[in-house]
Amino acid sequence: MSLSPPTFFKDGKDCESELQNTSLTSEDPLQNLCLASQEVLQKAQQSGRAKCLKCGGSRMFYCYTCYVPVETVPIEQIPVVKLPLKIDIIKHPHETDGKSTAAHAKLLAPEDVNLYTYPCIPEYEERKHEIVLVFPGPDSVSVEDISLYLHKHIPSNALDSSKNDRSDNLPNKRQKVEGEEDRDVGDINRKDDSLLKKVIFIDSTWNQTHKIIADERLQGLLQVELKTRKTCFWRHQKGKPDTFLSTIEAIYYFLVDYHTAVLKEQYKGQYDNLLFFYSFMYQLIKNAKNTVGK
Repeated sequence: MSLSPPTFFKDGKDCESELQNTSLTSEDPLQNLCLASQEVLQKAQQSGRAKCLKCGGSRMFYCYTCYVPVETVPIEQIPVVKLPLKIDIIKHPHETDGKSTAAHAKLLAPEDVNLYTYPCIPEYEERKHEIVLVFPGPDSVSVEDISLYLHKHIPSNALDSSKNDRSDNLPNKRQKVEGEEDRDVGDINRKDDSLLKKVIFIDSTWNQTHKIIADERLQGLLQVELKTRKTCFWRHQKGKPDTFLSTIEAIYYFLVDYHTAVLKEQYKGQYDNLLFFYSFMYQLIKNAKNTVGK
């Protein structure tokens, strides 16, 4: 990888071309991300730590407790990512805020991400057919199999409601040309092929996950495992396989796989900015290690 920060592709075609020529599972997965300009982070890094405008704490780039940029990072220069699903992140109470990447998700996709500190988490019992938990286990499935398993557990009343909703939401404000209505219904059905509405991630060290994963509120949820992705996290836990991802990596890779395997759409970098902070910090740390010869 070049030691310069990742490139900002202003032209969507250029971005698409780079993605087609680069495997997401390559040795250096951060090399060709389609990122917003990171010049604002470069300037903030040169200025050093700055004040959080909410709590007054001294931070670098962003406040990991208030989920806002610091005063030297104008919020309008931070990209906003729209996600196809809602994300719940359950954080272990002993997880160090400053070391967690969960804050990145809330900063960059504020409308679609919620963070909870265990044991204060939502009740998921009535929505199990619409929710998955990303966590490895003996019964975990791949992203490609999500729709198959969720359809097996959908309540009949929910299925009827879904059909009615689709019918009520069909466009009816203008006269359709012959055959157009069928195409509308088909498009809606394809978009609804996955019942998935929300994805849960656990933010903690792997040794701390046992209590959370055993919580009765998470029992019965379909578990999904990302088996082919490898971490490049600089705080990778000793003795754990390289498929154990940081929180922001897990969210990003899940969404990329969901986009291609479930929505059946070509991925063009739509979620790459979830790694806006992560990729920049990765480069800083890599450069620092190279400088001291590690």
